[in-house]
Amino acid sequence: MQRIAKPFRAFQPLLQRTIKPSFSPRSFAVSTPTLTSSTKTRTMASAAITTPGGSDAFLAAIKDRRSIYTLNKDLGSITTARVQEIVKEALLHVPSSFNSQSNRLLVLFGAEHDKFWDITCEILRAIVPEAKFGPTAERMAGFKAGAGTILFFEDWTVVEGMEKKFATYADRFAGWAGHSDAMLQFALWTALEAEGLGANLQHYNPLVDAKVAEEWKIPASWKLQAQLVFGGKTAGAGEKEFGPLEEKLKVFGA
Repeated sequence: MQRIAKPFRAFQPLLQRTIKPSFSPRSFAVSTPTLTSSTKTRTMASAAITTPGGSDAFLAAIKDRRSIYTLNKDLGSITTARVQEIVKEALLHVPSSFNSQSNRLLVLFGAEHDKFWDITCEILRAIVPEAKFGPTAERMAGFKAGAGTILFFEDWTVVEGMEKKFATYADRFAGWAGHSDAMLQFALWTALEAEGLGANLQHYNPLVDAKVAEEWKIPASWKLQAQLVFGGKTAGAGEKEFGPLEEKLKVFGA
């Protein structure tokens, strides 16, 4: 099945937004080394103003992100190095409360990915009745058929440190860490889709926590939250139904 990669660069600057004018460093070029600082500033600002598409490319990527369960190990033209580049960019630039940076990741490819799903399957085999294990085994095989898994953690050393440092908000930091983790899950899921890959999000924690920590030397303070399985698509997503927007949205003053 031919896969057409959609450029991650289209919304990569949104992960890297700062108070400076927004532009893509990869597309900006200085034509002469003799430009003055003021000229450079005007050129950069102009590039930001004339960038085509606005938020449309980002919104299109959001719409394209779907749960894809029929995966294979063929990443096509996307290298594991490219996947790691995307992971690093998202991990660096997804926001967190008070810039606490509590997100942690474990990325598994190839045999290591297979090992994770073998471990998960054996853990489930011990608790699911044998007569009912068939569908579970099929699900595990479907996940293992993918090319890789990203495991999402929150570092509770960071969370507890923020609770002590900002005692007024101590009861909020656990929730805020979850918000940042969810944004990172969404960013990576959407970015992989933009590269033409498929992915689905799973939650086999806390059943697998101890085995994962043992196998991949995960610090005790890292608490597992979710697993994003990714790979080549062998089929698309099904139809998605939407409830009425008027039941979900209120706007005043527009």
